[in-house]
Amino acid sequence: MTARRLQDFEGAWAFERRITHAGGQEAVVTGRAIWMRDGTGFEYVETGEMRLTGAAPMRVERRYRWEEGPRVYFADGRFFHHVPPEGGETAHWCDPDQYDGAYDFSRWPGFTVTWAVRGPRKDYRMMTIYTPEDR
Repeated sequence: MTARRLQDFEGAWAFERRITHAGGQEAVVTGRAIWMRDGTGFEYVETGEMRLTGAAPMRVERRYRWEEGPRVYFADGRFFHHVPPEGGETAHWCDPDQYDGAYDFSRWPGFTVTWAVRGPRKDYRMMTIYTPEDR
């Protein structure tokens, strides 16, 4: 498998995210993610709509900074996690919660990112499927 480099992500991607809580409640987010060149890295901006059973749809937005490695940082500059270039596991500790992630590039140029999140008040699995818009 080819190792992914930072520039491989540049451009616009459609995404679908499924969030499944341990109690069974599920949310679905659909939207668009854009990796925009910004100096030596990329600004990642995603916008979309979240749907929860029994609730009105909600607009959502998320921003990160991606740099060589690839490494991902929160919008405020704090380190989030390393993206395994050939796919595989990654993690982030956000006291008191543990985020265990996995990148799957086996269907490149589409890819999947999965996170299992556990903590005193959190217990869910989140899977996001990215599909390129401009390739």
